[in-house]
Amino acid sequence: MNFSLSFFLNSILLGVGLAMDAFSVSLANGLHDTKMKISRMTLIAGTFAVFQAAMPMIGWICIHTIAQYFSAFEKMIPWIALLLLLLIGGKMLLEGIRGEEEEEEVKSLSLGALMVQGVATSIDALSVGFTIADYGVLMAVVCALLIAVVTFIICMVGLKIGKKVGTKLSGKANILGGLILIGIGIEIFVKGVFF
Repeated sequence: MNFSLSFFLNSILLGVGLAMDAFSVSLANGLHDTKMKISRMTLIAGTFAVFQAAMPMIGWICIHTIAQYFSAFEKMIPWIALLLLLLIGGKMLLEGIRGEEEEEEVKSLSLGALMVQGVATSIDALSVGFTIADYGVLMAVVCALLIAVVTFIICMVGLKIGKKVGTKLSGKANILGGLILIGIGIEIFVKGVFF
């Protein structure tokens, strides 16, 4: 396989497909913190981009080294994503129902929670290592970088939309954000287990 227009197009489309969960979580994060600064938005989008690029590379490495162990782990991916997103989304949902969302100053997303979101939304991208298994190292890295760039752009859009909509929803943003995260977790689980 060589660098061609179809390689770049496929990598970009792969990035779009993989970034949809991260987009939805970015939307929820924007809803949660409508006063988020651009530096914080860049950190969140950058974190998702790094995870979305790293996971296919880890999958690619597994295919070329320990494929038999990876295939056993692959069955657990939907369960892990479901658990992580249920925990985060459930916490947001409870805060919204209890009215713990502060009107003047919403607590910003902690680094730990951001890392958990990054893993939960990108863990299914491990299996992309199978689809790029025939790529050489350089092509796999370029593909991962294209996925990262696409993810970053899509997540920034999600954060901006979430911030704009969040100001209109005022006190209901945590409830909507929590429901979005729970929905994503269920969607990843259903796709991974039943399809």
